[in-house]
Amino acid sequence: RRIHQSERLAVRLSLSTELELEPMRKSGILMHISSLPSPYGIGSFGAEARRFVDFLAAGGQRFWQVLPLSPTGFGDSPYQSCSAFAGNPYFIDLDLLREAGLLENEDYVNLNWGADPCRVDYALLYTQRFSVLRKAAARFDAQADPDFARFCAGEAAWLDDYALFMALKDAHGGAAWTQWERPLRFREAGALDEARRVYDADIRFYKVLQYLFSRQWNALHAYARGKDLEI
Repeated sequence: RRIHQSERLAVRLSLSTELELEPMRKSGILMHISSLPSPYGIGSFGAEARRFVDFLAAGGQRFWQVLPLSPTGFGDSPYQSCSAFAGNPYFIDLDLLREAGLLENEDYVNLNWGADPCRVDYALLYTQRFSVLRKAAARFDAQADPDFARFCAGEAAWLDDYALFMALKDAHGGAAWTQWERPLRFREAGALDEARRVYDADIRFYKVLQYLFSRQWNALHAYARGKDLEI
């Protein structure tokens, strides 16, 4: 229909006001967590991640786009992961674990994390990182952290099976599940109950890792929000 001139002016003023309040164009940078600087083999959720948030905010950026954070699978690819829900334990920052009382400097600072700081040596990480993380998980006191129980209960739909699967995979030397014993392959209840009993400590280890991952990842998100930045 034909709009009166005063109505058109009102529409233009309204649009102008909205655009001033919420610009249509925003910008950001895509960079994976693994690409952050780190003396420990791979980028993580620690100080360098917060420094990158500061860098983006100072440059007027509004977004930090990251690539998949799931555990890497065959070929070290997050696109071929054992879980669509779990986070990659490599991104758990070791310095933050030390600040939380879960690690000592001698547990990780002087270990060999690779000769080339510009490349991620996944084979070396596989052997080094988990031994360090097991020390941290062993010092983690679930009784002193009630959030851990809430996390496990809230994420049980995927966490219980994930932790059991990883414990069984370790117990079978990393072999594919198709090579495990038939009762486990076919998820027979008795076999799974026995596995939960035998590998209880390893199951707990993988649950603790996911909790630590979640806690650090959420803290980084909160820090970014404080800088008016979206991840």
